[in-house]
Amino acid sequence: MSIAQDRPELYEEVKLYKNAREREKHDNQADLYAVVNTLQHLEKAYIRDCVTPKEYTAACSKLLVQYRAAFKQVQSDQFPTIDAFARAFRLDCPAALERIKEDRPITIKDDKGNTSKCIADIVSLFITLMDKLRLEIKAMDQLHPDLRDLVDTMNRLSILPSDFDGKEKVAEWLQTLSNMSASDELSDTQVRQLIFDLETSYNAFNKILHNSS
Repeated sequence: MSIAQDRPELYEEVKLYKNAREREKHDNQADLYAVVNTLQHLEKAYIRDCVTPKEYTAACSKLLVQYRAAFKQVQSDQFPTIDAFARAFRLDCPAALERIKEDRPITIKDDKGNTSKCIADIVSLFITLMDKLRLEIKAMDQLHPDLRDLVDTMNRLSILPSDFDGKEKVAEWLQTLSNMSASDELSDTQVRQLIFDLETSYNAFNKILHNSS
């Protein structure tokens, strides 16, 4: 008789968690691991000229926003820094850690007026606004500053056509919010429409980056 037949517990599934809290903990760690690993691969792809500077800037900016959100869920006495997390899980990602440390795509220099800086800011604002809305943050004074910055930054980006539909949609929503009191909130219908308009505009923005490369 084999050892496995003598010990039926060897056939039992090994679980990483015992309850919902532990499961969420492992899920959060997996999310952070995936974001950092993806950022590492993106950095390598850029170094090898496998991605254009504009597409890299947009993708990197999005990943940095996602990283900040993911790390907040994992940060603790056990993992006070991303370096501690990487060491614990043997995550070999020097390029990603350097990008996280600088907190900006490598294409962005100190010159605040360059194209890459505008692209990074636009991506970050799109993602931030959509995340806020999905978290049911819908008061005028919580959304208006980001929408205003998004409109201003898109207007400064010369590669965007003057008739870019995304600029018009965001500007219309900015006007809607400007007509509200600070404590007023968007209705559920408005939130759903705004998320749709932001997603549509964001996807169109990425297509323009791809086509202008």
